[in-house]
Amino acid sequence: MVEQEHKKHRSFRRLLRGLLFLAVCGGIMAIVIYTPLFTLKHVELRGNTYLTEEQITDIGRIHKGEPLFQLQTDVVTQNLLHDLRVESAVVRRRLPDTVEIEVTERKPVATMACDYGYLDIDRNGKVLSVYKNLHNVPIPLITGMELTNLYIGDDVTDEYVRKVLYFLNHLNADTLNQISEVNIARPDAVVAYTNGSVEIRLGQLDRLDEKASLTDDFVSDLKTSRHIIEYVDFSYEAPFIRMKDMPADTDNEGDKS
Repeated sequence: MVEQEHKKHRSFRRLLRGLLFLAVCGGIMAIVIYTPLFTLKHVELRGNTYLTEEQITDIGRIHKGEPLFQLQTDVVTQNLLHDLRVESAVVRRRLPDTVEIEVTERKPVATMACDYGYLDIDRNGKVLSVYKNLHNVPIPLITGMELTNLYIGDDVTDEYVRKVLYFLNHLNADTLNQISEVNIARPDAVVAYTNGSVEIRLGQLDRLDEKASLTDDFVSDLKTSRHIIEYVDFSYEAPFIRMKDMPADTDNEGDKS
C-alpha cells in the first residue's frame, strides 16, 4: 500500500515536472515570437521592375510590425501567385526582422488584335490586359491573324503565336524595343519590322534561338551602319542583307547562297 502511494507521488511529480517544462517552453516561445527583436521591420525585394514594395506587401498581405515568426511564408507565396502580374515568388524569413521576397513578374512581350480590340500577352501566352483601342506601347504588334474568345488570364494556344512569343522572349531588351511588328499572315514567310521599317525576314518559325541571336546582332549593327538597308533574310543558312542601292540581280544571287 505504501509502495503504491510512492508510485502515485512519483507519477504526480513527473506530471508536474512535465507540465512545468511545457510551461517554460511555451514561455520561451512566446518571448521569442512576441519580442520586439523578432518583429518584422524590413522587406527586401529582388526581381521586381513594375511592382512596388507597397504593392507586393499589399498583394502578399504582409504587415510590418507583426511578429516575424507569425508570418507564414507559404501563405504569402500563394497570395502573390494569385496575382496575375506575378509569375513566380520565393519568400523567406531572415532573422531578426526581415522578410526576403524574390519575384518574377509577368511582362508583356507582344500585342495582338482580338475580336473586341487588342490584348497584351506575356512570353508564355498569358493574356495580361485587354483594351478597345490600340495605344502606343514599346512592345511588338503581332499581325496577320486575330485572336478570338480570349480574356485576361486566358492562354493563347495558337502554335505560330507561341513560336513568335518564344522568339521575342529570346531577344535582348534593346532589340525588343526596336521591333515594331511581326507579321505571321504567311507562317512559312514570317517577317519582323524594326521601328525604322527595315524588314527582318525570318521565313519559317524554326531555328528560333539562332534567329533571335542573329536579330540581336543585326539590330545592334544597324545603329552604326552607313548604308540604307532594305531587309535582312534569315530564312537561309547564310543570312543575306539587301541594301537600298543594290542591283536587283544581286538580290537573287544572295538568295541562292
